[in-house]
Amino acid sequence: MSFPAITRLSPNRDCAVPNERRGIVFHHTVISFEETIALMTDPARKVSYHCVIAADGTRATLVPDEQVAWHAGISSFRGRTGCNAFMLGLSFAGDTYAAPLTDAQIGSALEWIGPRWSRYGWTIEGMTDHRQVAPGRKDDLNPAEWDRLRQILQDTFGKPV
Repeated sequence: MSFPAITRLSPNRDCAVPNERRGIVFHHTVISFEETIALMTDPARKVSYHCVIAADGTRATLVPDEQVAWHAGISSFRGRTGCNAFMLGLSFAGDTYAAPLTDAQIGSALEWIGPRWSRYGWTIEGMTDHRQVAPGRKDDLNPAEWDRLRQILQDTFGKPV
């Protein structure tokens, strides 16, 4: 199945080309898909994701892969600080504490991730969520949803850890 995809470029990005893309920081928005796009395209907000996925699987590209989205803030992953510079930001519309990710969101995410997985040479170890790169500051994704998503990623793209 192919999911609808739109582009709504955010001004909240750096046009500098990153040297590498080590993986993905997964987020949830808490707010709706439409509200998220409005927030991410407001230059006063200074926040963005590379992609956000609605409950029905519709994807919006907000920042091209080749640019830096402002999604992780003060963050650290595998001993490196400033995750925005080397990780893509993918967010799911909604609150994973209030409701689990939909099958459409997961399917759309897999469709988005697929070509990038081989292009960037990713492994399951390069996948993380906002809660882990900014502990104590952020709580997304719900740990149960992160575990479920990580297992799906591993089953689909990765090798056993």
